[in-house]
Amino acid sequence: MVVLSELPEASSSSSSTHGHSSPTCGSSSSTDGQRYDVFLSFRGVDTRHSFTDHLHKALIHANINTFLDDEEIETGEDLKPELESAIKASRASIIVVSKNYASSTWCLDELVLILEQRMTSNHIVIPIFYHVEPTHVRKQQSSFGDAMAKHKQTMEAETNANKRSQWAQKMDRWNKALTQVADLKGNDVYGRLETEFIEEIVKDIHRRLHVPSRSVRQQLIGMDYEIKFITSWLKDGSSHTADILTITGIGGIGKTSLAKYIYDLYWHEFSTSSCIEDISRRCDGKFNGLLDIQKQLWDDISKKSSIQVHNVSAYTSKIENALTLKKVFIVLDDISTIDQLDALLGNKGFHPGSKIIITTKIRWITQSCALFKTNIKPKHVERFLKGLCRTESCQLLFSHAFMCNHPKAGYEEVLEKLVKYCQGHPLALKVLGKSLHNRDVAYWEGCIQGLKKETNSCINNVLRMSFDSLPSNNDKELFKHIACFFVGIDRDVTETILEACNINTRYGIINLIDRCLLSIGQNNELTMHQLVQEMGRFEVLQESLDKPWKRSRLWCHEESFKVLKKKKGKGNILGLTLDMRMVEKEKSGASFELKIDALSNMDNLMLLQLNYVHMNGSYENFPEELRCLCMHGYHLNSIPLNLPMGNLVALDMSYSNIESFVFCDSNPQRHEKRQKLSGSCLKHKRVLGSLKILNLSFCKQLRSLGDFDQLPALERLIVRNCIGLNEVCESIGQCVKLVLIDLSYCNKLEKIQKITSMLANVKIMFLEGCNLGESQIKIRDIDLPERLKANDIDVNTITSSSAFGGAIPSDLKFSAFSLPRSLVSLVLANNNLSNESFPMDFSCLSMLKHLYLDGNLIDSMPICVRTLPRLEILSMENCIKLKSVEHPPHTLRALLLSSSHRPSIEKLVLNRTTSLDRLSYNETNYRHWSYEIEGVVKIQAMVGVEEEVLRSLGWTNLDFRNDRRVKTNFWRSGIQTMHYEFGIFSTMYEAEEMPSWFRHRSAGPSIIFTIPSSPNCLRGFNFCSVQMLRVLDEDGSIHLSPKVTISNITKNRTWIYQCCLTRYSVCRECCVMLSHWMFGMNDMEGGDQVTITITGPYNELIKECGVRVLYADDDDGALGYYKSWNHIIGGDLSRFQRRTGEYILINWDSSIQFMNIFLPLVKIH
Repeated sequence: MVVLSELPEASSSSSSTHGHSSPTCGSSSSTDGQRYDVFLSFRGVDTRHSFTDHLHKALIHANINTFLDDEEIETGEDLKPELESAIKASRASIIVVSKNYASSTWCLDELVLILEQRMTSNHIVIPIFYHVEPTHVRKQQSSFGDAMAKHKQTMEAETNANKRSQWAQKMDRWNKALTQVADLKGNDVYGRLETEFIEEIVKDIHRRLHVPSRSVRQQLIGMDYEIKFITSWLKDGSSHTADILTITGIGGIGKTSLAKYIYDLYWHEFSTSSCIEDISRRCDGKFNGLLDIQKQLWDDISKKSSIQVHNVSAYTSKIENALTLKKVFIVLDDISTIDQLDALLGNKGFHPGSKIIITTKIRWITQSCALFKTNIKPKHVERFLKGLCRTESCQLLFSHAFMCNHPKAGYEEVLEKLVKYCQGHPLALKVLGKSLHNRDVAYWEGCIQGLKKETNSCINNVLRMSFDSLPSNNDKELFKHIACFFVGIDRDVTETILEACNINTRYGIINLIDRCLLSIGQNNELTMHQLVQEMGRFEVLQESLDKPWKRSRLWCHEESFKVLKKKKGKGNILGLTLDMRMVEKEKSGASFELKIDALSNMDNLMLLQLNYVHMNGSYENFPEELRCLCMHGYHLNSIPLNLPMGNLVALDMSYSNIESFVFCDSNPQRHEKRQKLSGSCLKHKRVLGSLKILNLSFCKQLRSLGDFDQLPALERLIVRNCIGLNEVCESIGQCVKLVLIDLSYCNKLEKIQKITSMLANVKIMFLEGCNLGESQIKIRDIDLPERLKANDIDVNTITSSSAFGGAIPSDLKFSAFSLPRSLVSLVLANNNLSNESFPMDFSCLSMLKHLYLDGNLIDSMPICVRTLPRLEILSMENCIKLKSVEHPPHTLRALLLSSSHRPSIEKLVLNRTTSLDRLSYNETNYRHWSYEIEGVVKIQAMVGVEEEVLRSLGWTNLDFRNDRRVKTNFWRSGIQTMHYEFGIFSTMYEAEEMPSWFRHRSAGPSIIFTIPSSPNCLRGFNFCSVQMLRVLDEDGSIHLSPKVTISNITKNRTWIYQCCLTRYSVCRECCVMLSHWMFGMNDMEGGDQVTITITGPYNELIKECGVRVLYADDDDGALGYYKSWNHIIGGDLSRFQRRTGEYILINWDSSIQFMNIFLPLVKIH
């Protein structure tokens, strides 16, 4: 996320005006003692109101701090002191040598002083010969000869001998200065377009002075990574086609600020560039808006605007032809339609090396334009901006509210509330911060209270643009439904409910996501930025600001309570939510009880939530159009028979007191009683014929579930934590559409295996905490003898559960724990399952993709897991006995092994063809142990490393290996380990000096050398560094090693490596990092120039570093296993390549201390 924050200028960067002089401060970039970047020397009568004025404005626009003298008439003979000071305080001078330049003694004095500065202080001088010949200047001919003749006459007319002598000295300096400036390499404007000429001058100044962008005073908060990424993208010249970068995100998130910042930084590095802002608004604002934008782009990239074009298609043709001829850098801000992109970029492609940045609120739009329908498609990268983190949000808010980087005392609490409200949204933080500047705490509190009632703020107006751009009324209604009721709800559940409300969700949700109004969380829940959600709710508030019962949706609990209490609800209300726990008694009146007939006039009510509400009366007039009914904490022990539920698709009665969900049970007395009430059970058949979702979780009194034949449409059954549930009717087998069932922690449920065997089409099954380990053994004991006889197996051979696991055929064992073949996701966590609880073969679960075995008693990955042909996620977190995970399916994408306990895992082996997207475990718990993730990383204690390996590495005479601390007190002693990944071996140990066999050394953090030529092949380096220790964890250890950057300057290749490697400080202040880098044959060779730079973590001081080159004649046979790994230097490092020739070798995420297989942060098409 990004935002530009205009911080107050320091006094050192402001300039005062001397007399009528106008020094324009365009940047704070000047060095100490140099207040200006450029001094403009010119003859006012020639160019003040023409060329020089245009040049001055271009310099200021480019953030070049320029001194311009506004004095029109020369007063006095000598140069004004302020002009002399300005020249000396400038880094460069531009001299506009025009026809009458030499007629001004001030100009000539300026010229002399400028050339003196050039000789004494590296002052840059750029002469511009404005319609004059350099020869005439050099030889003082033409107008220059006439001017010098007049000065000579003035000298000769002087009667004072001293003044005449001074004139003569000046004349001599002027003549020499004119000759010198004419001899300099200058710029001749003759025959050139002045605008084009001025642009070249400005770019030259930018390049030579390294002037930053005009935004340098605006602090860029929260965007360091984005700036670095886009800078790397801009400088990457590997693509043979143009690169397009799309920056997306909700309104006000910083897309425009980021794009403009990047453009200001780098536009001068391209021969042709253009930045067009606010395209969507400009196109919507007037009839010829797109034509005007095309003209702006055409003028920027062609510099030829003499031909007038009056239609979009003709301009498109001209633009796309120009784009194919030259390398361009273009920023198109706020694109809202495909037509805009097609009109501005065409479909003929770009000149190689061109870079295009597009900002938009619509994520799919770039790849849908005509450019991507050609045979040669541009290389495309997308960056989605999410928002600022808390620290960055505080920083931005402080900068606007307090004009500093820290809060005022007493504001801490209100600051926290405001930061939480804005949720990292830069525009909101900026606007609110400015509005609260110099206000007291009470005013802040009032502002926060009023935020949720404000409907016309500029923040809402920006966000509402995305809402207004939605293509249909269906999408707008969907957005309002989600904003009011469904944020945080599962996407599939939401779609099921709203489809029944005649809302097209399949395409509607995609449209909301594409416009950054909605996103999908990791658990498939709908997520929405709080400000976006409030904007959606404001749209509903507009229906009636003061009379909530006239709105279509009521989500405020207090308003809902009052509407029901006063029986104001009418047919306009589509959805209402009320949770009595959220209503304050003193605001709602004396009584919390409501009448059911308060709902009787809400004929169109489809979504109703009445949590912990006590309602009295008959349900006969209850709204019949309900599609979703949620009644958490329902106080009765049964569902009223006259509750109309014929149209319900979702019923949630979690935390209620109901005892059974049975409409026709086998109890004669209950059956007879119900017949008297309703005439016959047959009358209630299929009474819930539309019901697709039934949630009865945490109903502690629930004993039985039945009459599933009345639920033919049921898709989701959730009875989680129903601790009293002991019976589920076998009619559940008739629910052929059931795809999800959650029986987690239903500990008393009998015959759970029988229930699962009847669910032929279930795809998602939660059986967490069901004590399956015990119940499975019990069932086996009952049914085992007969099954064994049928398969000719001697019962006497079975003596234990472990023997059972090995002796029973896999198909028999699996039948003891029957699972539907249709399963896609299976949760068996916290069931006390051991390895013996699993069959040998799971291959019949051919559709299973997600398997969760967390918290069980397994000591290794069950063998049957290997037989799952489509498994993508395997979780075995908090398995305290787990020691090894070997050869999980090659289809695996995520392996989760984190543990809140100290784990004992010793080995993790992946198949060569496995390509994980995520591998997570508590690195801090593993770091002291020897373990291996085959093909990824191997860590072992140094005492266990074979001597042959150490000799092959060239690691000889390592004194620390003889240290007694290495061999004792394994957990706390500070045992040294060897870390191997990417073809790099590393270790760290306490020492004051590096090993003596490092001959090539350098003080400080870097070393430069040329690889000596040798008849033998180079196979690697040994690199060593010594650094001071500073930061220690509580256990006395440091977990980040220094970052090592090795660059082969000759071959233009760079490897950047840092590992999470434990080191200890027991008694010394220094430690040594020793590493061995294996290189491929094409990576390093004799004659290559190499630099190695080391950066210590926590700002540690690097005292010394050294390098030793190793050749193939050294014994390296012991390294064969390590060389066989795929993702090593010289092997396949494509996923670690950040740009051409640069590799970021990191396998861990330091922010969460989890091990992660590195993934690129963007998807490159």
